[in-house]
Amino acid sequence: MHVVPPSIAVDPQLQAPAQSRSPARLGVPRLSVVIVNYRQWGRTEELVRLLQTATCTQSGLAEIVIVDNHSPAHPVMKRLRRLPHVSLRRWDRNRGFARAVNEGCRLSRGDWFLLLNPDTTPSEEFLDGVTQMLDRLEPNAGIVGFHLRNSDGSRQLSAGPFPTLLSTLTRMLLPRSRRKYHTLATEQRCPAAWVTGCCLLVRGDCLRELGGLDEKFFLYYEDVDLCRRAQQRGWSVWYEPNLTVVHHHPLHQRAVPAVLRMVTRHSLMLYAAKHWPNWQFRALTRIVQAEAKVRRLAAWWSGDVQQKKLFAALGEICRDLRANDHAAAQQRIEQAIRHIDVRIGV
Repeated sequence: MHVVPPSIAVDPQLQAPAQSRSPARLGVPRLSVVIVNYRQWGRTEELVRLLQTATCTQSGLAEIVIVDNHSPAHPVMKRLRRLPHVSLRRWDRNRGFARAVNEGCRLSRGDWFLLLNPDTTPSEEFLDGVTQMLDRLEPNAGIVGFHLRNSDGSRQLSAGPFPTLLSTLTRMLLPRSRRKYHTLATEQRCPAAWVTGCCLLVRGDCLRELGGLDEKFFLYYEDVDLCRRAQQRGWSVWYEPNLTVVHHHPLHQRAVPAVLRMVTRHSLMLYAAKHWPNWQFRALTRIVQAEAKVRRLAAWWSGDVQQKKLFAALGEICRDLRANDHAAAQQRIEQAIRHIDVRIGV
């Protein structure tokens, strides 16, 4: 038996049926690029200006919607708001990636949503290539992921199998860049189990049918969950290797501070609660709880009071999830983020 969290609350406007739009209608975008910013104003501005060079943006077929998760004020904000086909929404607190994406999609006018991280650099032909691809996609194609590269030009994996308890544990022996992903050796668009959310194309009808991203995921695994729920509803997920984006700072290339480890562990356990057998979910929480205890003792030994508190909170999150108290778990996450000034955004 699965432990399924309560349904997420999604803005009614996001759930409303989409009206069919012709790309020939002047001033009505077909594609909405949604960017979630958190303390990355410089990168966000650089990305927006690059996207504005695309023909589809200049013609009004694409728009750019930015949602800021309570970053400090910056002169970039005024410059962004003055740009054509760009809108900006700021929040008074960090509400997490999934909530910000849902808000960006709610504010968008396109029939398709392209999620892009601020630390990405699309190739010059990328955005126009995406808009040209829309009419060639299968009618049930709901989600499309793309070919990613590291800053040095090497390949960055962007698709993977759905995680299980066994694969999650055994893949810990692999390099961090391969723990969630596998290689799709193809030169043609092909089906995938799930594709990463740092550069993700979603059909509006698909996202509305799913009720948006699950907002209980603060950060990470919301893309895996979205792809799984889409396929359960009959939508297909695809990997497109012929359109390329550079992703500069993926998680596996960065140090993982305690607060980020807490967030990612919470997301993995939430995914397990929704999609794994109950015994596997509970086993995972016991494993994470044991890990939290060991790390808390190490933090105590080293005199790091802040890390000690964070790993103690992670242990409490494990207990909250076993009790099906997702609100309490999410509150602990938000409290930790609110009181620690650390860049955890992707």
